Amino acid sequence: MGTVFTLLVLGVGGAGPASAHAALRSADPGDGSVLRSAPRHVTLTFTESVGLRDDSFRVLDPGGHRVRTGEAGRAGGRSDTARVTLSGELGEGTYTVAWRVVSADSHPVSGAFTFSVGKPSAAPAAVDPGPTEDPATAALHHIARYLAYLSAALLIGATAFVALCRPPDPAPLRRPLVASWWTLLASTVALLLLRAPYEAGTGPSAVLDVPALGDTASTRPGALLLARLALLAPVAFLLTRAARRRIRTPVSAAAGAALAVGLALTWAAAEHASAGIQVPVAMTSSVLHLLATAVWLGGLVALLLTLRGTTDAATVARFSRVAFVSVAVLVVTGAYQSWRGLGSWQALTGTAYGRLLLAKLAAVAVLLAAAAVSRRWTAALADPRAAVRERERAPDRVPERVGGPPGGGEPTPEPPEPAPPAGTAVDAHRRGLRRSVLAEATVAAVVLGVTTVLTSTVPGRAAAEAARSAPAGGVLPASVTTIPFEIGDSGSGTVQITLDPGRTGDNAVQAVVFGPDGSLAAVPELRLSFTLPDRDVGPIDAELVDRGGYWSANSLTLPLPGTWTMRTTVRVSEIDQVSESRRIRVER
Repeated sequence: MGTVFTLLVLGVGGAGPASAHAALRSADPGDGSVLRSAPRHVTLTFTESVGLRDDSFRVLDPGGHRVRTGEAGRAGGRSDTARVTLSGELGEGTYTVAWRVVSADSHPVSGAFTFSVGKPSAAPAAVDPGPTEDPATAALHHIARYLAYLSAALLIGATAFVALCRPPDPAPLRRPLVASWWTLLASTVALLLLRAPYEAGTGPSAVLDVPALGDTASTRPGALLLARLALLAPVAFLLTRAARRRIRTPVSAAAGAALAVGLALTWAAAEHASAGIQVPVAMTSSVLHLLATAVWLGGLVALLLTLRGTTDAATVARFSRVAFVSVAVLVVTGAYQSWRGLGSWQALTGTAYGRLLLAKLAAVAVLLAAAAVSRRWTAALADPRAAVRERERAPDRVPERVGGPPGGGEPTPEPPEPAPPAGTAVDAHRRGLRRSVLAEATVAAVVLGVTTVLTSTVPGRAAAEAARSAPAGGVLPASVTTIPFEIGDSGSGTVQITLDPGRTGDNAVQAVVFGPDGSLAAVPELRLSFTLPDRDVGPIDAELVDRGGYWSANSLTLPLPGTWTMRTTVRVSEIDQVSESRRIRVER
């Protein structure tokens, strides 16, 4: 019975809000790269398809002024890329690229990185990369999204409960059905109005921007929200007919099932299932997962409401069979979606997404234990005479006075207590079932908290794809290293070392020395070497060359993956020098 709430864990975490953001796979120019000549384009590649905005790119010059660019577009027509043409001539110095796109799961993703033309700027200007997320807008959007899921689950699930379980008196469900319809309508309108400020990272007041609302309607998330609103009209018509005439015909049942599938598609098509690998299978799995979630969650609420009145054993038995089918669907689709999100067993423990998934599964185990208790109460409620029969089969106990009867005669047996009537047993079973379901709800609240964190975490598969390419704005730990140094009274400074791509094989090295005030500093000598202690490899010298403002080596070969020790020696005068070491990770 309480496995209903398991669907919240598997359903919300798998098909619904647990969809995660796109990850940046690569950028051209790369983060921290130094180019001999100005590039003509800036191109980003993501782990899934992304939507573009009018302000998807902002390119800022070394002084922090915006560079003239063309409109954001695609590279080679691929939906997982974003490209902008640099229209103006770029002079020497460091440039900042701030980007913002909308991932396939409808969440905005943003970041920033730098590249240099000729040589890095002596003191790059402090640049605001643009808004990331307005807390008020994000909170309102998440609340509306959550209410939309819950109201849809109750609307679909309670309707399915009436159609499949056939309670003798569905009157207690009319108000919840009407409330869920209005809640779904209001939350969908709120999501539509909040869409533009949510994508732009602006405050809630931007919902009044009519042109922005028109732009939202032309995007895929906006169009799907409008489709959801359109589907709610025939849903209201069917609910009204069912309430007034209590019609339960095959035609109305088929129409209701089609509308339920249509509503589920408005979520699946707007989220992670619509991008990545095996899209047709993922979309089908997502729709089935959402519908199974709704049948379970809405059915649980409907059963709890009817338990307050007169619920016959046949209704409980029918719901038990519906629950079994829903759990079977959840297991199959949940397993598939977990595999699709993780990508490998290593991601289960090696990524934040996998570790959160393990925490959620542990909570599910507790939830299933509570569900087992509910199942026993359900079985007893379906057959209330079973407990009476068990009591009747138990041997009668004959009470006896302490010390025996007066006069030393044989004790007079007292008649056994009569078995409780069936009605009393039903009431007791109902109370027990309600208590066990409340316990499940408490555990489910904890599970939902873990799921909420999981919704903003990049899936293991996407994280692995992004890591293999050392993306801009999210480079591998070995790619950029800053090492501070001090030489007595001579002063202090830092060395910023970029290892590109930070993998086995050939790498390019750039090193820039900054003085105490953060400005570019010239030093007589800069040496760099790499050692892999675990394999007894090295030291391998980088053979840096002074390029007039920065040092570089065009080719450095690191033959093996592992944790290397990078030793930097900075000589600031004929007699003063200092050496510092850092451990860096080099991937295969």
